[in-house]
Amino acid sequence: MDAFLPLWNEAALTSLGFFWMALWAFALGYLISSLIQVLVTQARMQRAMGTAGPRSMLLGTLFGFISSSCSFAALATTRTLFQKGAGLAPSLAFLLASTNLVVELGFVIALFLGWPFVVGEYVGGVLLILLAWALIGLTRPERLIARVRERLGTDAEEAASQAPDWRHKLTSLQGWQEIGQTYVMEWQMVWKDVLIGFTVAGIIAAFVPQAFFQSLFLGAGDGEPGFLELLAQALVGPVAAFFTFIGSMGNIPLAAVLFDNGVSFAGVMAFIFSDLVVLPVLRINATYYGWRMALYILALLLTTLVVTALLLHYGMGWLGWLPSGSDSVTVTQRDFFAINYGFFLNLAFLAGSAALVGLWWRARRAGGGHHHHHDHGGGGTSRGTRLLQGLVALAVAWLAGGVLVAPLATG
Repeated sequence: MDAFLPLWNEAALTSLGFFWMALWAFALGYLISSLIQVLVTQARMQRAMGTAGPRSMLLGTLFGFISSSCSFAALATTRTLFQKGAGLAPSLAFLLASTNLVVELGFVIALFLGWPFVVGEYVGGVLLILLAWALIGLTRPERLIARVRERLGTDAEEAASQAPDWRHKLTSLQGWQEIGQTYVMEWQMVWKDVLIGFTVAGIIAAFVPQAFFQSLFLGAGDGEPGFLELLAQALVGPVAAFFTFIGSMGNIPLAAVLFDNGVSFAGVMAFIFSDLVVLPVLRINATYYGWRMALYILALLLTTLVVTALLLHYGMGWLGWLPSGSDSVTVTQRDFFAINYGFFLNLAFLAGSAALVGLWWRARRAGGGHHHHHDHGGGGTSRGTRLLQGLVALAVAWLAGGVLVAPLATG
């Protein structure tokens, strides 16, 4: 018990720290998604991203880059783009760009892993998009796409020619009430998955020894692994990410731990790229698109990330840029609650979120809370809902207990 209480406290604080670190990115991503849903008409989106041509792919990548979103928020925005008429390939280009080609992620990777991994992240992000585009062209999932679009539906009210101009919505109280309501709906969609995922991540970080991760990767610490060992590590990377899911920002310290324990460049990059192929993301995609499309996207992203990780490893080796060591620190040594730019961004976005929630509440009390752009495709069995609710209750109890035992843990 004396050893358990400090680890419980550490796990709870780590989970809360992960969320605090990513809070502003969540809020930014959901704000972007809400603005797109309310302000961008289907016709306008179809003109911009309605095909899978080079221009559409470039726009999807550019929009993803400037969104600078975390993986959960990027999922919501991607669903919005697809529902508004964007092609599957440009939508996935947005998703991959917004979780890989972002500036703040490069800073974190440079801090924990060094510049070769920064190069790998950005070059790999472009490769992921190109490979996904190619695989969609080869597999031609037109029937599946058609079924998903029918599932998501269209908003006839918005598509009508008399729909208010986006400038009018952006400068009117009613428009911002719609944005506030959509913002609240986005949080309602995924907060349970976020809570459970971050709680599990803190537990893994605090309780699971580093040797466990090293044992997962065949050939780790053996100097220069062969092709089969590299392939095995690139395949195991998504498995390790499944059990340690934190998000595209928070998993970088754990990636540094893996690298310190001898995991290859390919294995570490596969782990970093795997934030979109874990259970919480799969469940959210299934809620949005149905299980067939969710599993198709999962297989597509798994294939592209493994191939990309191997190409990066051999490409960096050919250039002589393959890293051989790292000065990483363990994830629990990070000061999540430091007074830095993230702290002030969180305060700003908390204030903005409070304003949007206030607008939503005002519209709801006035009886105007009818605006609903899309079908989330909730589905699911009552048994699954009860299981999720039970896990949420356990996560809340675990986090609360872990914080409350702090005096006993330090005493």
